[in-house]
Amino acid sequence: MINLLMNCFYMILLFIIFFFLSIFLNLMNLSYMWEWMLFNFNGMNVEYFILIDWISSVFISVVMLISSAIMLYSMIYMKDEIYLSRFTWLLNLFIMSMILMIISPNLISILFGWDGLGLVSYCLVIYYQNYLSYNSGMVTILCNRIGDIGLLMVIGIMCMIGSWKMYFLNNNYLFILIMIFLASITKSAQIPFSVWLPMAMAAPTPVSSLVHSSTLVTAGVYLMIRFSKFFMSTSVINILLYCSILTMFMSGLMANFENDFKKVIALSTLSQLGLMMMILSLGMGLLSFFHLLTHAIFKSLLFMCAGIMIHLMNNNQDIRFSGNLNEYIPFTMMSFYICNLSLVGFPFLSGFYSKDLIMEMIYMMKMNLFLGGMSLLSLSFTLSYSLRLFYLIFFCQAKGLSFYYYKENMLMNFSMLILMILSLFEGSVMMWLFFFDNYFLFMEVFVKLITFVMLILGMVMFIMFMKNFLNLYFFSFFFSSMWFLNYMYFWNYKFYLIYGMSLSKFDNSWVEFMGKNFLLDIFKNMKIYMNMYKIFMFIFINLIYVVMLYFLI
Repeated sequence: MINLLMNCFYMILLFIIFFFLSIFLNLMNLSYMWEWMLFNFNGMNVEYFILIDWISSVFISVVMLISSAIMLYSMIYMKDEIYLSRFTWLLNLFIMSMILMIISPNLISILFGWDGLGLVSYCLVIYYQNYLSYNSGMVTILCNRIGDIGLLMVIGIMCMIGSWKMYFLNNNYLFILIMIFLASITKSAQIPFSVWLPMAMAAPTPVSSLVHSSTLVTAGVYLMIRFSKFFMSTSVINILLYCSILTMFMSGLMANFENDFKKVIALSTLSQLGLMMMILSLGMGLLSFFHLLTHAIFKSLLFMCAGIMIHLMNNNQDIRFSGNLNEYIPFTMMSFYICNLSLVGFPFLSGFYSKDLIMEMIYMMKMNLFLGGMSLLSLSFTLSYSLRLFYLIFFCQAKGLSFYYYKENMLMNFSMLILMILSLFEGSVMMWLFFFDNYFLFMEVFVKLITFVMLILGMVMFIMFMKNFLNLYFFSFFFSSMWFLNYMYFWNYKFYLIYGMSLSKFDNSWVEFMGKNFLLDIFKNMKIYMNMYKIFMFIFINLIYVVMLYFLI
C-alpha cells in the first residue's frame, strides 16, 4: 500500500515537471535530442535516441496524471489482493515502457518500449489466472505480435539503407511504410485486428483504465503521428482511411447490442481510436493528438466509475441487471454522467473541443460521400450507445440481484475528482495553450448544423434500439460478434497451424531420419483439412481482402 502511495507522489511530481516543460518548449519552439551509440555493427551505429519536444512532454504529463489517479484508486480497489506488490511492479513496468516509446524517435529505441508494452500487457490481462483471462491474453499478445513482427522486419530491411533513422527514407521504400502501418493498426486495434481489444477487458479494472485510455492502444496512434509525414505521399494513407472509418462504424454499431459493461466502454475506445486514425489519415496529425489527450482523461474516469458499479452489483457486469444506482453511489454516478457527456461531445466539456473540431475539418474537405456518411453515422452511434448505457444505469430498476453493501470511499472519490475536473476543463486549457494557433475555422450555419442533425438522429437510433427494432436473432448475433472476425482468424490460421505442426517434426529429429514419413504426414493432415466447404471459405475470405487491397491501393 505504501508503494502505491509513493508511486502516486512521484508521478504527480513528474506530471507537474513535464507539463510546465511542454508549455516552455511550445512557447520557445524548442526540442532537445540526446543520442547514445550503444555499439558499432558492420559499419552501422546502433544508437539510442531520446527526443524531448512539447508533444512528447505533454503526452508524458497526461500519462503520469492518469497513472497517479489510478494508483490512488488501486489502493482501495485492490486492497484485498494477496500479490499487491506484483500488481504494483507490473503497473510501473507498463508505465515505464510507455514513456520509453513516447520519447523514442528511432526504430531501435522504439522497440524497447514497444515490446515492453506487449509483454507487460499480456501479464496484466492474465492477472486473474482463469480460463477467460488466459484466452484473452493469448489473443491479445498474438494480435500484437503481428505488428511487432512488422517493426522487426523494418529494422532488418533498413539495414540496406545503412541507418535506422526514418529521415533517410524516401518514397521508394513503400514496403517499410507498409510494415510500420501494420504495427500501428495492430496496436491500436483497427480492422481487421479489432478482436483483441474487447477481450482484454479480462484484466482488473485499474489496468483497463490505464491500458485503454492513454497507453497501449494509443501507442499505435502515436507512432503514426510521429511518422505521418512519410505516409502522406503514399497510397498507404488511403488504406488507413478505409480501415479507420470501418472500425468506427463497426465498434459503434456493436456497442449498441453489447450488454457487458466493460465491453461497451472498450468498444467506445475502439470507436474513438478510429476517429483519431481517420483525421490522421486526412493529414491532420496534430488534431488527432489533441483528441488523444482529451480522450485519455474521460475514458480513464469512465473505467473507474465502471469498476465501482461492478463492485456494487456484486461483481456482475451485465448492464441489463443494473439500474437506479444514483441512490447508492451519487458521486460516482455524477462523475460517470460528466465523462459520458464529454465522450458524446457535449458543448464546452473537454471532448467537445477536439471532436467538434474534427467534424468541422471533415466538412471542409473533399471527402468521398460514402466515407463521409459512414463517419457521420458513427458519430450518431456514439450518442446512441452512450444514451443507452446512461438510461439502463440511471432510470431502470435493478433486476434479479440484491445489492452488495458498498460505501463510497473518500480516497477513490478524490482520485476520480481530479479526472472529473479535467474532464470539464482540459479541452479548453489544451486548446488555448497548444492548438489554438493551428486551427481556426469559420463556416456557414447550415454546415455547422450537420453535427446537430446527426446527434438528433443518434437519439432516434437510441429509441429504436431500446424498442428492439432489430429484434431478429441473426442481426443481434452478427452485430454483437465483431462481424465474425474471430471466425475469419480461425479459418485462416487453421491450415497454417496444421502445416506448422507437421514442420515442427524437424525440431524433434534429423531430417534424414524422417524420410518419406514426413511428407506422408503433411499430406494426411492436409487431406483431413481440405474438404470442399473449408476450401471455399478459405479462398473466398482471402479473395475479398485481396480485392479490397487492390482497389484501395
